[in-house]
Amino acid sequence: MKYATKNYIGKNKNSQKTKAKTTAPTVGRICRLDETGQKCFGDSERQTKISSYKPTANGFLKCTFLPKLKENDVQKLMTNGQNFTLIQRKNAIMENDFYISLSQLTEHYRLNSMTSRHFGYPYNMALALDDIQRQLKNKVRDWEEIRLIEEKGKTYFVSEERYNTGAILYYIPIVPLYRLSKNSKRKQAIQLLQSVCSYLYHIVKVPYYRKQDSYLFWIYEMVEEWITSDDENDETPIYLAEIKQAEQIGDFMEQKIYNQNNLTLFKDHLKNFKAKDLFDNDCFMLARKIFSLYQQYPNATIYQNQQSCMDTEEYENDTVVSMDKYVSFCAEARGLLFQTLFETVNSELSEYHYFLILYLYH
Repeated sequence: MKYATKNYIGKNKNSQKTKAKTTAPTVGRICRLDETGQKCFGDSERQTKISSYKPTANGFLKCTFLPKLKENDVQKLMTNGQNFTLIQRKNAIMENDFYISLSQLTEHYRLNSMTSRHFGYPYNMALALDDIQRQLKNKVRDWEEIRLIEEKGKTYFVSEERYNTGAILYYIPIVPLYRLSKNSKRKQAIQLLQSVCSYLYHIVKVPYYRKQDSYLFWIYEMVEEWITSDDENDETPIYLAEIKQAEQIGDFMEQKIYNQNNLTLFKDHLKNFKAKDLFDNDCFMLARKIFSLYQQYPNATIYQNQQSCMDTEEYENDTVVSMDKYVSFCAEARGLLFQTLFETVNSELSEYHYFLILYLYH
C-alpha cells in the first residue's frame, strides 16, 4: 500500500504567496552533494556517509533460493480436463520410478539425497535432480553428467563417468620381471606379479608386444629395420643385443603369464604371502588391488567402456588413437631400444587428433 500524498506543483488553487523581507542573494555556483561549499563558515564536520545496514546486507547474501521450474508442454496439456486423468496417472508412475532409481544412485555413490517429495510433482523431481547433480560434481572425480531416461514405460537415471587418459603411454615392461625371477629370494613376489600379469593378459586383454596383431610389434619391427639399415651407427651392436633380448625374453615370459594356473592360484598366493621387506610389501599391495578388481570384474576388458569417435561421421580412423596404441606390454622401459621406440611412438601419435576416451555408465 502507498501512503505518500501526491503534491503536484501548480495545482494548488489556494496557495498563498509569502513576501520576503529582503531580496535573496544571487546563487554564485551549484555545489555537488559530496563537495564542501567554499567560504562557508559553521560546522567543520563533513557530511555523514550513507550506507546500507551491514547485518541486513550480509543476511541477504546468506539466503538460498530454490531453482525455478520452467513450464513444459506436458504441464500445459494438463490444463485440458480430458488429458488430466491420463497424464496424472502417467506422472505418478514416472515419479515412483524416479525415486527408485534415485535411491539406487545415491546408494551406489554413497550420497545423501535431500527430502523433496513434499514439494509435489514435477518440482520435486527437478529439485532432487539439481541436488544430486551438485553432489556428484563435488564428490565424484571423473563424473561427467547424469541423464534421466524414459524408455518402454520406465524412467531411470544414467550416470556417466569419463576418464581422460591424457597423452600418457601405459606400457608395462616384462624384462624386469624375468630378471627378478632369477632371484630365489623373491619367489613369492614373482608368483604374485605373474598372477597380476596373467590377469592383465587374459582378462583385461592388454596387448602383448610379441603378438603380431599388436601395435608395438609393428613399432619394434620398424625400429629394427632402421637400425640394421644404418651402417654408420656405432651403437648398432647395442641396439641389436637389446632387440634380441626383447624377442627371446618376451617369448619366454609370455609362456609364463599365459599359464592359467596363475589366475587359479591367485588367491592362494595372496593368502600365503609373507612380506620380508618394503619391496615385498609393495608387490603384495599391488597384487591385492588387482585381485580385488578381478573379483569385482571377472570378465571386464579395457575396451568395453571406450566410446569410439570412429563410429561417427565426424572423425576418420586415421585421426583417432585407439587404446591398443597407448596401453600395452613392452620389453623394457629403459635403454637405447626403448628410447628410440618411445620417440617413434610419440612421433606417430602426434599426427593423430583424438584419443579414445573411457566412459563408465551406471
